[in-house]
Amino acid sequence: MLMMQRAPKYRHWVLGLSFGATPLVFAQTTALPTPAVAPTSPPVPLPDTGMQDIPALESLARAEAARQFPPLTDRERFLIGPIEPNLQLERCRQPVKAALASVHHMRDRATIELRCQNAKPWHLYVQVRVIGTSPVAVAVHAIVAGSVLKAEDMRVEQHDITELPAGFLDDPAIAVGLTASRPISGGAFLTNQQLVAAKAVQRGQSVTLVADVGGMSVRMAGKVLGDAMVNQRVRVQNLSSGRIVEGIARSEQVVEIIFQ
Repeated sequence: MLMMQRAPKYRHWVLGLSFGATPLVFAQTTALPTPAVAPTSPPVPLPDTGMQDIPALESLARAEAARQFPPLTDRERFLIGPIEPNLQLERCRQPVKAALASVHHMRDRATIELRCQNAKPWHLYVQVRVIGTSPVAVAVHAIVAGSVLKAEDMRVEQHDITELPAGFLDDPAIAVGLTASRPISGGAFLTNQQLVAAKAVQRGQSVTLVADVGGMSVRMAGKVLGDAMVNQRVRVQNLSSGRIVEGIARSEQVVEIIFQ
């Protein structure tokens, strides 16, 4: 006969700890409240005016010009129109067609016709020009009149030639050593009207006077009585005779005496 084996006493004691009078307690986890997220508003669509987009027409004219003209250099660009920004044209229900208004056009300009085949058709003529750009010397900072320009006083920028004043300098090296004849504001284009050559001689300076006498070159010490640039006339004093004569400043050290 099979006999059931009784569990040892220590096992009853352990089970009693587990299933005795003291109930098992399960901790309830309280979820933290989820912060409220403000609902995002959908983007507000721009009002549909039913009018044709003017920048899109300008882009279309530019694309047609690029198709008709030879490739531009890195110093050329198209100048479009401009098309009057407040021009009211009914939006075209079909693609706007672009074409040359005339098969004959100048090398640097043309007229592009934009045509819409709506129930109420419209067309528009847009002028397109090829304009060149050029490097130009620009003042880095304000320059005081009388200052002798150095390379660090200038920088080079690229601008449309139509924006540049007459006599603009396309190479800053041209201006190095020249003197500002007037105040120049920072950011201004440099022109030859604003600059003069540096003074060759200044009042009180000691120079060598050179004169051609009977086919012979005579040299003597002299003193300058005024300021002058190269090849300008200036009064000088012969230190040997004390006479005051007029000469031409040939360099920073030499004044050529002119006998009448």
